[in-house]
Amino acid sequence: MLLTVDIGNTNITLGIFNGDMYYKEFRLPSDRNLSQEDYISLLRELLKDLDIDGCVVASVVEELDAKMKYALDEVLSLNSIFISGTMDLGVGVISDTPEEIGADRLANAAAVADFKGAPVIIVDFGTATTFDILNEKGEFFGGIIAPGVKTQLKSLEQATSKLPLIEAKESPAAIAYNTEDAILSGVVRGSACMVDGLIIQCEKELGQKAKLVATGGLSGLICRYVTRKFDRIDPILTLKGLKTIYSNLK
Repeated sequence: MLLTVDIGNTNITLGIFNGDMYYKEFRLPSDRNLSQEDYISLLRELLKDLDIDGCVVASVVEELDAKMKYALDEVLSLNSIFISGTMDLGVGVISDTPEEIGADRLANAAAVADFKGAPVIIVDFGTATTFDILNEKGEFFGGIIAPGVKTQLKSLEQATSKLPLIEAKESPAAIAYNTEDAILSGVVRGSACMVDGLIIQCEKELGQKAKLVATGGLSGLICRYVTRKFDRIDPILTLKGLKTIYSNLK
């Protein structure tokens, strides 16, 4: 079995593949205050009944890298692979600073290799909403970063005296008649409008239509409100990309 790990700013997602089958998933908090020993205990409990012979990791939280590397290697008795833009991942990267590209974004690019022949725009709805732009050869060459849905909701609560912190969910209507629905309209529908508008601008710069892929935990929610429909919506795209990268590295 292969363990794929996506260390994000909010959650650590552990996805287990048994051959080509996505077998099981666990989530842990991206808690910088947990110790190395804490993560060892958590991982031992979660993975105790699984026969894992490989592990590949994408992390955007540098403070957790050393802790998680040690914990994974200790629990699994193997050398876990943390990917970066300076490695040969089987994904072309056109950038002056490849080391600055998030490992999760490189994994997303690896997951859509079958879309070669047309530009691809991958929209990842996480703590940040990111756009990963691939050219016709499947090379990563640019992107966009904006505040994610939950980040916007948290910011409204923290920066105001009366607005509550609410969960991301369906927006009943664009015109709202209460505070919660007004926030949902602005954030959920507003995020969809941002995606629509940026896709138009990206395609104008690309000079042609692109294939559209959405991922992240809130991809299903936001994509209900976009005008331009996506060719693929896959919440575990990053983990699938890690599996592809692991195969390329082996």
